[in-house]
Amino acid sequence: MKQIVDGYFRLLKFLVFVCLASMVVLVFGNVVLRYVFSSGITFSEEFSRWLFVWLTFFGAIIAMRDHAHLGMDSVVSRLPVWGKKLCYVVSHLLMLLCCVMLLKGGWAQTVINMETEAAATGLPVSLFYGIILIFGVSAMAILLYDLYMMLSGQTRDDELIQIKESEEELELDDYETTTGDAHAAGAPKKD
Repeated sequence: MKQIVDGYFRLLKFLVFVCLASMVVLVFGNVVLRYVFSSGITFSEEFSRWLFVWLTFFGAIIAMRDHAHLGMDSVVSRLPVWGKKLCYVVSHLLMLLCCVMLLKGGWAQTVINMETEAAATGLPVSLFYGIILIFGVSAMAILLYDLYMMLSGQTRDDELIQIKESEEELELDDYETTTGDAHAAGAPKKD
């Protein structure tokens, strides 16, 4: 099962790369064509916008799995362990509710726009809204797994706060993961 999940997230990372590379090629190519040859790629602007939306949702799924979303933990970090656990459960239940609402709205928009074609590309507009369904299902699976791990006692107390306050903390965590050395990165020594 772990191999399937890891493969899914490798696929998402590859899709983020493809979306970003395609956006660069389409936008840069269109600019060159307009200024040098007085022509352009008709679908470039519309499709680049779609790619940006897909890239955003794919990236949000990846960040959710890695617990890499930024946030503020100034209140929760001061609570006792039972308070952190309570906040963890409540926050996950609220996020699950948001995912349900996203899925409901995303499904409605996808169904409504199945017959509608985009102006420049001619693609069904339901493809644009369909990414919401992929995000909703993926995010719910991640949240349910995290909730299960906490309720079954498999989450350590230091993992109850899953957000990071700054990008520096994310970079430090990445460095520690790859080198195994927190002190070389300038982290204070804990005695």
